[in-house]
Amino acid sequence: MLPESIPTVTVTGRYLSPDGRPLSGTVTFRAPAQLTFPAADVILGGPVVAQLDAQGQISATLPATDAPGMIPDGWSYTVTEALSGVPAGRSYQVVLPAAVPFVDLADVAPTDPSKPNYVPVPGPPGERGPAGASAYEVAVADGFSGTPADWLASLVGPRGATGPQGPQGPAGAPGKDGAPGAPGLVQSVNGQSAAAVVLAAGDVGAVPTSAAGAAGGVAQLGADGKVPAAQLPASGGGAVASVNGQSGAVVLTAGDVGAVATAEKGVASGVATLGADGILTVGQRPAYTAAQVGALASTARGAANGVASLDAAARLPIGQMPAAAPKNVWTPQALGFQAWSCDPGGVANPAAKYLTPQRLYLAGVNITESTTVTKAVMFARGYGGVPADRFMAGIYREDGTRVVASSAVALTMAGQETGALPAMTANHIGAVPLSFTSTTLTPGRYWVAWLMTVGAATDFAYFHVQNESPVGAANFFMTTTPFPRAWYIAAQSTLPTTVSPTAATALADHDIPIVALAA
Repeated sequence: MLPESIPTVTVTGRYLSPDGRPLSGTVTFRAPAQLTFPAADVILGGPVVAQLDAQGQISATLPATDAPGMIPDGWSYTVTEALSGVPAGRSYQVVLPAAVPFVDLADVAPTDPSKPNYVPVPGPPGERGPAGASAYEVAVADGFSGTPADWLASLVGPRGATGPQGPQGPAGAPGKDGAPGAPGLVQSVNGQSAAAVVLAAGDVGAVPTSAAGAAGGVAQLGADGKVPAAQLPASGGGAVASVNGQSGAVVLTAGDVGAVATAEKGVASGVATLGADGILTVGQRPAYTAAQVGALASTARGAANGVASLDAAARLPIGQMPAAAPKNVWTPQALGFQAWSCDPGGVANPAAKYLTPQRLYLAGVNITESTTVTKAVMFARGYGGVPADRFMAGIYREDGTRVVASSAVALTMAGQETGALPAMTANHIGAVPLSFTSTTLTPGRYWVAWLMTVGAATDFAYFHVQNESPVGAANFFMTTTPFPRAWYIAAQSTLPTTVSPTAATALADHDIPIVALAA
């Protein structure tokens, strides 16, 4: 970093090919000789080489050519451009006055070789603008009311509490040298004590002038700032005649030396970039499909024509298992139902039982796969279709919440469908369906509910699971998974939103109807 007392100019530039690609190469700024700044106690020498970055840009901060007290003065920089793919680089002079602290080469570089020198000059100052309003006038315009003294007083707030002591600040700059002291006597010079001390170059860490250009000494620099040819070692052929087959002002590209340009890293049709860990970055890794690596897509899990998934217990969910109907036995589906509370073919009914008005009957069914149903079905032992009677049906989940419920409707007499036995038709015996909204039941245990809201005690006879009071045989379960399959609730005018077999109103001392669910 240059001393602050030396004025500087920041020079920038950007180089692109005609099709907009960033160029690579260097731009060199060279002063004519070493620059001495006595006031700053510093000597500057050598060229400044700015390397073009990935965007083709350079930036260099240089001493101004008109810096005060600089030795020599009245000079200009030699700018030399060595750009990739540009065989003849330009070289021109620029003056960088301190009055223009920022200069872009596009504004000063000559395009006409006959006009090599450009000096940026600041323009004349503009005219003085009108005076603005005072702070008090601005405050009045914003709604303040009072005199200027009142406004000044309003700016002073109450004195705040004393804050904690801050950390110690950095040491200050060294002070100026004091006045010369009284004459004294030198006691020693560089460790030598004598009346007349004589120091050699080695005593002060320097090279004697006699060593310049002498064998075993140091090389000299010519007027061009380079080592003379006479002091260069023999190279077996003198100066370089060509580089990679090129002569003149040679500028090599990556392709000239069998390399890949940095601009091709991480771009299409280029080369991949490695991360700091030496591994290909994620953004440049190819994406493969499941089929390309001999695998199945995750979307195939649990999907039709895909693969089965396993649940948290590493078992196949029942919803993904095929329907396994037992062979050569009667099932609900074999007789047109989706599910039933029990097979009535093995149930004895020695005496007729009748629906009690406003008694909500609940019979359990077990659903093992997703099943869509649209009606509940009662097995009537004798119902002639009383026009004034009204019935409701619905389904409840095992937790007691209602799934679906029908409205209160009248039902036609039983046993009149095609294919019924003559005795069934004559005695009004058969399946009586009651429709509700189409509902899909997921696997689980449910209660089918049936309620005669309006009717007489002998209007509707039904087939039933005979009860041995106080509890019927249908209520047989392990205590770990309780589920009563036959119970009722009295005095119900409609289907409640919830039911509970453990409530005090739950009863099991009556014969429960045989019911089914149908699509």
